Amino acid sequence: MKHALRPIRRPAALAVTPLSRGVIGRTLVALVAFMAMTLFALPLMAAGNPLRLRGDVTARGDTLSLGDLVEGAPAELAARPLFRAPALGAIGTIQARRIIESVAALGLTGIETGGRVQVTVQRAARRVGPPEIEAALKRALETGYGLDAKALSVRLDGDAPVLLAPLDLDGQAAAVDVTYDPRTRRFAGLIVLGERQASLRVGGVAVETREVAVLTRSLARGEAIASADLSLERRPRDAVPADMQGAPSLVAGQVAQRPLSAGSILRSGDVAPPELVSRGESVAIVFETPGVSLSMRGVANESGRLGASVSVTNGASKKVLQAVVVGPGRVSVSPAPQPQPVLQASAAP
Repeated sequence: MKHALRPIRRPAALAVTPLSRGVIGRTLVALVAFMAMTLFALPLMAAGNPLRLRGDVTARGDTLSLGDLVEGAPAELAARPLFRAPALGAIGTIQARRIIESVAALGLTGIETGGRVQVTVQRAARRVGPPEIEAALKRALETGYGLDAKALSVRLDGDAPVLLAPLDLDGQAAAVDVTYDPRTRRFAGLIVLGERQASLRVGGVAVETREVAVLTRSLARGEAIASADLSLERRPRDAVPADMQGAPSLVAGQVAQRPLSAGSILRSGDVAPPELVSRGESVAIVFETPGVSLSMRGVANESGRLGASVSVTNGASKKVLQAVVVGPGRVSVSPAPQPQPVLQASAAP
């Protein structure tokens, strides 16, 4: 069934009541206030960047600014301090709602938190550890007490003390007010940066050391020593024997005179050059004089190292000769010195 269309009725005319001056004035004031707030907010949103809560942040100073905590903060407000930073090297947290409240006080709203309920803040710091502290103490002990810094070992009291300082204190650490007792070898001092802007009091023991050759493996008697079998270590001076061996290069090639254990300090009597001639060994006997050089075979009657004097028997004449070891299986015989004529003075008439 079709419905009949009805004509569109004209709406009744609206009654218009003229506005009073008070209403017009209040409207204008509200409009001006709205425009002022809009104009103030326009610079904050001019960049078009949304405000986002940063993740974990690192503080480089005593305070945390708006820019440290909120990404996209207006340039004119970014440096505004909001919270105090943790102590040097320490870690703290700030609740996200507290950051939002502090930012809202600056007229900024709508911060995206990314679901974070808190922000972790770590205070950046320069860390002066044991190596720098020990180096500063060695310099002070050398200057003030005449100790050799290169031959000095410093043992600090406590468990690896660390001096924490602001990042802008980038100079060399120094030890001041250092005292040292030669009898007990104990020292105490103050480690400082700058004009004592950061300081740490330390104490410990200073031990003079010597560089010694130490075996890296055990050796049997008669076994040759290679350079790889030795290492240089610093040991307390009082614990080093007076006849300790020096540089490994001077010992390499020599043989152990007795069984030696790994980790022991090598002493002069522990090693010796190898024997180049053995008792009962066939040797070449060399006889040399100016213009004459002879070689013959013989037998060594005793063992000897390079430069040692040994007796040998001439294989042809069976005569026993005294010779000097000059190489492996080789000895040298010098001509017997000729007796000098004795001149007898005659009595004066």
